[in-house]
Amino acid sequence: MPKKNNDIVGIIVGGGPAPGINGVISSATIEAINEGKQVIGIVGGFKSLFAGDLNCTIPLTISDVSMIHSQGGSILRTSREYPDKVKEKFKVLMSTLKKLGINYLITIGGEGTLFMANWIEREARGSLSVAHVPKTIDNDIPLPGGACTFGYQTARHRGVNIVDNLIQDAKTTGRWYFITTMGRYAGHLALGIGKAAGATVTLISEEFENKVSFRKVADVLTGSIIKRLSMDRDYGVAVLAEGIADRFDHDELEKHEPLEKDETGRVRLSEIQLGRILKNYVKKTLESMGINLTIVDKTVGYELRASAPIPFDIEYTRDLGYGVVRYLLKGGTGAMIIFDEGRLRPIPFVELMDYNTGKVKMRPVDLTSETYKVGREYMIRLEKEDFAGEKLARLAKTANMTPGEFIKRFGYLV
Repeated sequence: MPKKNNDIVGIIVGGGPAPGINGVISSATIEAINEGKQVIGIVGGFKSLFAGDLNCTIPLTISDVSMIHSQGGSILRTSREYPDKVKEKFKVLMSTLKKLGINYLITIGGEGTLFMANWIEREARGSLSVAHVPKTIDNDIPLPGGACTFGYQTARHRGVNIVDNLIQDAKTTGRWYFITTMGRYAGHLALGIGKAAGATVTLISEEFENKVSFRKVADVLTGSIIKRLSMDRDYGVAVLAEGIADRFDHDELEKHEPLEKDETGRVRLSEIQLGRILKNYVKKTLESMGINLTIVDKTVGYELRASAPIPFDIEYTRDLGYGVVRYLLKGGTGAMIIFDEGRLRPIPFVELMDYNTGKVKMRPVDLTSETYKVGREYMIRLEKEDFAGEKLARLAKTANMTPGEFIKRFGYLV
């Protein structure tokens, strides 16, 4: 029989959806109730707390959550709030938490939610225990040993299914696809999908300097197409991380695409038709060479975020939900719960913050890692060795150029 006391555990979700959120809610609720705690879910994310809404919670029971672990989405919904825009409302948030009587707060989210969790814990000054569970399909929170954030594996899995089908369509119809995936600050999802699906080429933002030109990114894709054509292959698939768009000058970008902003004031990269912009640029380049082929742009992102989790993420989130409650009830606070080499352990918030910027540390793709190098090895892209001998002659002929003209046009890429 569960023990009984009056302590309240609150659970809140922030940021974008990710497969497995309900698994954390389920296992955390069950463990907390079995330890005699009351559990409430805060509906609507931090937006509800900043609004001072005392009716934003729902009681959670074991019967409410026992079968939700395999469902996508979030039964508590979610929202985004940008810290710089809500500083004046932060006292309202803290007051709301106090009025709700919450003793332990579990936050589920990415780097923005982690920032909020750290802020709340710091301001609570011991009156409230806070612990965080890392969630993001972008996989950009720096977990030890290269461990992934929950939701990433499911998003990659679903993304690979989509790209596999498009590869077969490209092969059948003799066309190219430019597929944009989510990944604002890091290209883990694009790289993971591209590697597993065997995409012709994958481009991620980490490969390019800040304020990279359209031409350079487009020329990498154009070079891949020309190289494939020189190999008697008139089809292919390019996977593009949406974060590439953030490397373009926004003034230049706005000439091609209206820029929408989210609740935090950041440009909605997922709304930018990166594939379409690059498709149009590449097609014009190819047509100037006398090459005509069909390129179709697709964006894959929202289809992945609220997907039902695969078994990996179901098991993973069950572990994390259990672990975050055990940590809090043992007196812990101010830490993110991770699963490391078969063990659940906390990482203090202070270790996750970059005190030069005041923000959470991010994990980009390491271009020196074997993970990236293997993916890069199997892509069809222009390489240094392509600019000499028979390879150069074949490429130049395909592009209806002389070897010298081809080197002048594309040599800067390598």
